[in-house]
Amino acid sequence: MELFVVGDVHGCFHTFTKLINEHWDREKQIFVQLGDLLDRGKFSPETILYAIELQKNNPNNVYFLKGNHEFEAIVHTEEGNENWLRQCGEETLKQFKRRSLDLVTYVPWMKSLPLYYETDHVFISHAGISMKAENPFEESHPESVLWNRSQLKNIGKLQIIGHTPCKSGRAEFDAESNVMNIDTGAYRPKGLTAVKINGEGKVAEIIFEPTQSIDVTD
Repeated sequence: MELFVVGDVHGCFHTFTKLINEHWDREKQIFVQLGDLLDRGKFSPETILYAIELQKNNPNNVYFLKGNHEFEAIVHTEEGNENWLRQCGEETLKQFKRRSLDLVTYVPWMKSLPLYYETDHVFISHAGISMKAENPFEESHPESVLWNRSQLKNIGKLQIIGHTPCKSGRAEFDAESNVMNIDTGAYRPKGLTAVKINGEGKVAEIIFEPTQSIDVTD
């Protein structure tokens, strides 16, 4: 079965739903979103609610992974997180409040998100397997699959990641590490990227959806 992998959404709800509705084939493709659904953009609550509903209605072929922004939001609700508040969390909390929603309600769902999705040919995570990390799945470690920005390891299969916005504004492939980065800075605004992967783990198509004006962060 093919994969349909979506990069960092960051609250760009309208762009995200347009991409899904126009390009995802529910009958033929497994959907994987590699984390950072919330923060920075204007519509974090709507994006989270939509993701939960999409997964609920398609339990066998929809997977959302945890990103560092989900991790930071979880930490804030459990013990406080000034770093997250300063960076973008304060605005995210205001968005939830304006919609009479409480972020705490959605923390169990965010905590349940896996750190990776893997097939025989592809490994998908938020930030990738680092050359240095002894345990890439230790969530708080700066070189984990949630946080890493150092050189990625060639693991013998294609890695698909986000986390670090591509400088070109388009998906970028590193042949040495066999890594494709599909974080194209949706909230900046540039666009949201998805990649279709065939059954052999090869890139069949790269889709770039320009950020909808309503999603653009002022």
